[in-house]
Amino acid sequence: MSRAPQVKDKWKLKKWYRVLAPEFFGSVEIATTPADDPSKVLGRTFEVSLFDLTGDFSKHHIMLKFQVVNVEEDVARTWFKGHELARDYMRSLIRRKSSKIVAITNVTTSDGYVLRVTAVSLTTYRCKTSQKSAIRKEMMRILSERASQTSLTEFVKSMVFGTLAAEIFESCKKIYPIRKVEIYKSKLLYLTTPEGLKKAVVLPQAIT
Repeated sequence: MSRAPQVKDKWKLKKWYRVLAPEFFGSVEIATTPADDPSKVLGRTFEVSLFDLTGDFSKHHIMLKFQVVNVEEDVARTWFKGHELARDYMRSLIRRKSSKIVAITNVTTSDGYVLRVTAVSLTTYRCKTSQKSAIRKEMMRILSERASQTSLTEFVKSMVFGTLAAEIFESCKKIYPIRKVEIYKSKLLYLTTPEGLKKAVVLPQAIT
């Protein structure tokens, strides 16, 4: 009676990799992930809350996406791919008899990165179409100007830690009473490389 061929345990062949946040988020370990080859770790995306990185519970609704771009030994390093506020949190901000103004625009940072940013302003009372238009225009102006004056690192921090929303709030409340401003979402579209501007996809990286 012949024996069935032995099947290797794939899990025993896999190695665990420590996944680190980008340096400007303190290179905090955000996950561990298994793979039987380091090349298979490249491109994996991980989502964590800002609370996970900072320990500040008031930031638990801010979700950050990081993508692995380099693997060295058992360490996988990531870049910032984008962020989004929890939908339950955004729904909790909606009030009757008030207006929600959404501004979506592509911005370029001083070091050449291009992001698509979505900002939301919530008014105290319902406002007119002309006021909505003026607020949206001001939101887009500030987003574009601040991006052009700051590096990717600085701009991302201003989005997720609230300083950019605070600036928009102070400016737009001069147009109409504003109750809340949030930078709801961002996505990295293009990044600078020695060869020029490239789409924000995982590029071939040396694996050591």
